[in-house]
Parts: sequence; C-alpha cells; structure tokens
Amino acid sequence: MSVTPIASGQDARNGALRLLHAVLIEKRMLTEAQSDLSMYGADAARAGRLAGLVLRHLSRIDALLRPHLKRAPALRTQAILRLAVAELMLDDAAPHGVVDSAVSLAGAVPKTAKQAGLVNAVLRKVAQDRAGWDALPSATLPPWLRKPIAKAYGRDRLEAIEAAHLAQVPLDLTMKAAMPEGLPGTDLPTCSRRIESAQVTALPGFETGDWWVQDAAAATPVRTLGDISGLRVLDLCAAPGGKTMQLVAAGANVTALDISEGRVRRLRDNLARTGLAADVIIADVMEWEPEAPFDVVVLDAPCSATGTIRRHPDLPHLRKPAEIETLTQLQYQMLDRALGFVAPEGRLLYCTCSLLPVEGEFQVKAALKRHADWSALPLDPTVLGLPEQAQSPHGLRLLPDLWAEQGGMDGFYISVLRRDR
Repeated sequence: MSVTPIASGQDARNGALRLLHAVLIEKRMLTEAQSDLSMYGADAARAGRLAGLVLRHLSRIDALLRPHLKRAPALRTQAILRLAVAELMLDDAAPHGVVDSAVSLAGAVPKTAKQAGLVNAVLRKVAQDRAGWDALPSATLPPWLRKPIAKAYGRDRLEAIEAAHLAQVPLDLTMKAAMPEGLPGTDLPTCSRRIESAQVTALPGFETGDWWVQDAAAATPVRTLGDISGLRVLDLCAAPGGKTMQLVAAGANVTALDISEGRVRRLRDNLARTGLAADVIIADVMEWEPEAPFDVVVLDAPCSATGTIRRHPDLPHLRKPAEIETLTQLQYQMLDRALGFVAPEGRLLYCTCSLLPVEGEFQVKAALKRHADWSALPLDPTVLGLPEQAQSPHGLRLLPDLWAEQGGMDGFYISVLRRDR
C-alpha cells in the first residue's frame, strides 16, 4: 500500500473544514462554497477532494467514530475527526502526520482547543482499526432516497448505484466537430470522449473551443433527436449550455432560454469559447411567449439532480423529501407549458438528471394522459450505444451503474414526445 506523505497541507485541511461546515451546517451547495473559499491551485483542489471524500463516505466514517465518542463533540471537532478518518482510511495518508495535523487544527481555535486531547486519543485508536473500517458496510444514500430507488429498480440495482457514487468520476467531453490532435482518453459508444482526470484548461482543444465538458448521460438526450439540421429548436432551462452547444453544432437554429442571469453569463461564455451562436433570452418560461411555434422544444427540467450525486456528493446532505413534491409540481407545469410551444408534428424532448421515476417516467405518463394529441416516440438504446437495460417506459432510463467498469455515468431520464396534430 502506498503512503501519501503529509506536507504542511494545513491550508487545504482548513479549506476542507470550511467546505464541510458550509454543506453540513449551513446547507449550501459545495460548488457555491468552493467559489467563496478564496483558495487556488493545489490547496483548493485538495480541499475539495478531501471534503468530497468525507461527504461520500460520511455514514461509514461516523460508524467508525461512534464507539470512541461518549457524547457528540463540538461541530468543528467532529469535522476534524471526520476529515482525519477520510485521510487515514481513504487517502492512504501516514497516520502520525494525520493525527498530528488534526490535533493542531483543534488547538488552533479556542472553541476546540480543549478537545485537542480527545482528538489525539480517538484518532490514535481509529488509526489502528483498519479491520474495523473494512468490516463496515459501504456508505449508503439517505433512507428517503434509498426507498424509492429500491422500489423502482430493485435492491441489487440500488446497491450498484450506491457503489457507483463512491467511484472516481472521469471527465467526459463532447466534440464540436473533429477531435483535436493529442487529446487523451477513450471514445465511449455514445460518442463522448472519456478522460480519467485532467486539468481542463490545459487539454488540447480547450482554447480553440473544439469541445466542452458534458457527462456522457447528459450528452445523450440531444442525440435522440437525430438529424435536426435547419430546424428551429427552443432549448428551455438552457444554461450553462451543454445541450445548446450540441444543438447548434448539429446545425439547428437555436433559441436558448433561461431565467437566471448568472447562469446565462456562463452560457454566453461557453458559446463564445466554442464559436457557436444561438439566440439567448433571459426569461421565465412560465411567462414568456414565442413569436411562432418551434419544430423541436428541449426541456431539461429543474429536478432533484439526484442523478448527479456521483459528481456532487453534497446533494444527499442538502435535499429534503418535501422538495421533491415542489419540483414535480413545477415539472408538471413546465411540461404543459413547453408542449404549447411545439408546432404540429413537432417534437418535445423531456429529460431530467434525476434517479426518481416521479420526475421522469411518471411525469411523461401523466402528460400523455392529459394530452391525447401527443405520443411518445420509441427510442432504441442500442442505436445510441447504450445497453438494452436502458430501455424504460416512454423513453430511456440511464443510471450511474451503467458502464461501471468504464467509470459509470450520471442518472438521466429521457423521452421524446411528438405532436400528432
């Protein structure tokens, strides 16, 4: 087993503690907290990686610590202990360095200085308990999420999804046209380029806008539309622009609409970098009216984003069951609204990056009952380079354990509806 040397590294650890506090106590998104961290380079990257390790494995970390704590320690002390366990058990770090650093972190703040001895004692015991760690079950999703996933896909599939959430996440790229020379990685059956890890801005083709970062699952919905060259396409909830760029690169005349001015700035930046052009509108889809109907409308609806947990380990700690009902009501309203923007014999592409059928299959089934003049088009997953098991009622169901040996993918539901008259 390789051992990672412990350098000074306290800036990265302090950053990780701040990130954990932001997610677990302040209930803020990890990406938002990272943007406020005022750290750059290697320290920022390590802080984010360490915080991610804790969030992914939190239930297992707490289970290892629980027998050594008679009562809950101060919040900062608890975070220090969790961070140290992640370094010890998941990062192959040298035990003496981890323990010493954790004690220093506790002693550096008056509120936790009195618990530095506790930190030292607990971690010295934990560091010698590799067998206890190995005997613990893998980290799991919260019960409110596990139950509907198990009901929908079965317990074996649930456990495979949870395992996929713990694996290292690769980087997927979508090409604008030809692949730039020297770009590392391998081609996926769905046409994405997969790279194990890399500094994005240093990759060949970044400066020239030859590609953009987009998970293979997120790149699949637009591909279900086939040849869209010359068609008028409306992309709703378009920012940050992955699907917009796909649509434009495929030759469509695209109108991209989003309600968030900040997210639209990212969309414009992405279009500018790739040299692609679309008509960009900042508006609320529930109030906006088009001048004429569109051949194709794309609705990547706001959702729980539970399909992206492998990339965003903070989500299980932030989402609440009550939010799902609010989101499904919004999806219901936006779907009906979007259907009204489609020309006769036109199509609507509906998708969500959710693991929950209530945000995917159930929404489409209900919409088809409400709108007798619409039908779901058959989608063959094998034509798109996907396994047959991706077939789902009225569309495709992608789950994180698909291609597990190749690094998995995000969870998505995809359906294409056609207006019959």
